[in-house]
Amino acid sequence: MSLGWIILAVVVAAAIYAVFVYNRLIRLRNMVSEGFSGVDVQLRRRTDLVPNLVETVKAYAAHERSVLEEVAATRASSIAANDVPGQAAAARALQAALGRLFALAEAYPQLKADKNFLELQNQLAEIEDQLQMARRYYNGAVRDLNIEIQSFPSSLIAGAMHFTPAPFFELDDAARAAPTISFAASKP
Repeated sequence: MSLGWIILAVVVAAAIYAVFVYNRLIRLRNMVSEGFSGVDVQLRRRTDLVPNLVETVKAYAAHERSVLEEVAATRASSIAANDVPGQAAAARALQAALGRLFALAEAYPQLKADKNFLELQNQLAEIEDQLQMARRYYNGAVRDLNIEIQSFPSSLIAGAMHFTPAPFFELDDAARAAPTISFAASKP
């Protein structure tokens, strides 16, 4: 076999490998996009639930205007966020505001017993579970993409094709802690 054939075989093998790695990077990037879409859907569901929750609380605690306005403002910023860091920050702010809203509800026994409020609280708990699963999927897809981008030799192709690591959807320590909210009837 001549040297020309050997060089041609190496070049063809390198080209095939480059195409394989490029396609894998595209697949991983699409999985990250799919994961972000899932997180976004759950965040939108939670955001859409907030007006009903605020109206229900307002019927019982209208004089608690500052908390209700804070929830409305954080909802608006949540709607405006469109990238991962922005959505994560908005999610943290909305989570904190909802925590204060539920803490406020503890002071109103009639509100805690309200059928609509209990249903909204159950829906919110379901959405939080779905959001946790969506975040887990997204962060797994980001991890896989980032490993591929940063691992040699695929990092050479990733760099040449301008692939960049994706950000994780992270919560701060306060948001990681699950709020403890009890809507059971208080005992004397």
